[in-house]
Amino acid sequence: MNTVLPLLNDTGLPPGAPGPDRLPDSAREGLATTPFGLYVHVPFCATRCGYCDFNTYTSDELGPGANRSEYAETAISELERAARTLGPDLPTVSTVFVGGGTPTLLPADDLAAVLGAVRELFPVDPDVEVTTEANPETVSPASLARLREAGYTRLSLGMQSAAPHVLAALDRRHTPGRAVEAAHEARAAGFEHINLDLIYGTPGESDADWAASLEAVLASPVDHVSAYALIVEEGTKLARRIKRGELPMPDDDVLADRYEQADATLGRAGYRWYEVSNWATSDAARCRHNELYWANANWWGVGPGAHSHVGGLRWWNVKHPAAYADRLARGESPAQDSELLDDADRALEAVMLGLRLRDGLPLTALTDVGRARAESAVADGLLDPAAHAGGLAVLTDRGRLLADAVVRDLTD
Repeated sequence: MNTVLPLLNDTGLPPGAPGPDRLPDSAREGLATTPFGLYVHVPFCATRCGYCDFNTYTSDELGPGANRSEYAETAISELERAARTLGPDLPTVSTVFVGGGTPTLLPADDLAAVLGAVRELFPVDPDVEVTTEANPETVSPASLARLREAGYTRLSLGMQSAAPHVLAALDRRHTPGRAVEAAHEARAAGFEHINLDLIYGTPGESDADWAASLEAVLASPVDHVSAYALIVEEGTKLARRIKRGELPMPDDDVLADRYEQADATLGRAGYRWYEVSNWATSDAARCRHNELYWANANWWGVGPGAHSHVGGLRWWNVKHPAAYADRLARGESPAQDSELLDDADRALEAVMLGLRLRDGLPLTALTDVGRARAESAVADGLLDPAAHAGGLAVLTDRGRLLADAVVRDLTD
């Protein structure tokens, strides 16, 4: 089992405990040859969406010590710590992903400064993929042009729906057509790859609403689509409204129908699924940063609440932006806790992630029990028989609808 290390106090890690400032030798093995990415979390949002439980904050929730205007400088200070820790033989950065929150609430010059610091501190792949997430209402032709000039290559826009009442139910602020308009602006600014995020199964969403959202995506110049079933997270405004009976709980059968509709519509338009919730028009259009996660490679997460993984060592930062900034200002690690995964844990995670990919998972990665259950899953129509004959576990269309159950069955 993984070793959970003692909780950090205000002065940093317990003496001798491995962590982001003291990588054990086992974590350094393969550091130079394992794909490496950087994630930068920007925790600010203009308003809190009713369904969201991410580590994000509005201005009213922040309080003193969490100054948005100084955030880029704070994030860069953690990048400097990362470079000192991972050196002297630094891994080459193959992907950078700026997520949130709403990264584009920061000025484009600030996002450019963060990427500039990455280039100054680390060796960077000439073909590096650099993504920022954005809400449609927070970008403009000028800001997109500045981001592209700075070296951002990929934009991921939170569209969620094309139906006004669905956006209202999700507490989204942009108008229905703004996401598609922003995608056109990004293409004009020279972005090589553009993604639109969709959510299906929102209370009040009809079949026609979902069809209209998919058609709006297809009318936009994007080469990647992510579509996620609405999950009602405890503690959110949406969960409270459902508990009070104001809105119905999403229906599992409806969610399955929506997924099949998305897959069919996107498939006819040339989008091919490569992960259960992600479709791309080509291999080049895939999100390489997410593929790095799914391959259980190495990444350093910068920002409050950000998670990192290097060679089986996993850690996560303190959540509140003020506490995060204070730690760094004192010259301390912002890490709150960490765990060291053993070989069995890492193998299990590789299986859980790999089973969700179209490329499939080698059957040799499964235990004897898992391989026996894979044969049963083939018989049940959940795994592709041709792929199985070739030594791979690949989900069928039906298997994708039941992906979580298949993963549990093959890993129990």
